Amino acid sequence: MTQAYAMALFALTMSISPGPVNLITLSTGVNHGVRKAFGFVSGATIGFTLLLLLLGLGLQVIAEKMGVLLDILTILGAALIIYFGYKLVTSDGQIDAVDHAAPSFWQGAALQWMNPKAWGACIAAVSVFNLESSRPDLFFFVVLYCIICFFGIGSWAVFGSQIERFLDTLRRRIIFNAVLGIILIVLACLLVVQKFLIGS
Repeated sequence: MTQAYAMALFALTMSISPGPVNLITLSTGVNHGVRKAFGFVSGATIGFTLLLLLLGLGLQVIAEKMGVLLDILTILGAALIIYFGYKLVTSDGQIDAVDHAAPSFWQGAALQWMNPKAWGACIAAVSVFNLESSRPDLFFFVVLYCIICFFGIGSWAVFGSQIERFLDTLRRRIIFNAVLGIILIVLACLLVVQKFLIGS
């Protein structure tokens, strides 16, 4: 049971902590509501848990030998995050105008596979809980993480939908979107710097 509690705490901490996926979920909750964020949240959850499962089944060894692949994924992930940031910065604040731009299930799943934070969390989990050597532990953790991850990421959409009432003017919504967009762009740049300059 101690192992299960540790796994649950790890999953909750990693799922609910700020990061590109959660900030995009927050902006989706503000601009589109919880229901329209459901696809992105589901995609991000499934994308992450599938990555965790494959790394636990041995993909980690392949990933370590193919550092170039991880470098490419980092660049693509940063580009996708910058794209989301740009869309927010250039948004005119009109809810119906941004309605068509709600992020999709597939964007959520793809972002996790290109998100260095997700790779780091998965590799850490596999190592810390020794998941490669125990299939039952791996499958238990994947299911547990999937449930906690869905609610952890989803809570950002709920939070976004709640603060939406305070963004009752067009000016406030434009400012809020611009700030979130700039944060996303800065985060993307920091991920690349950390990967290629600090990490090298």
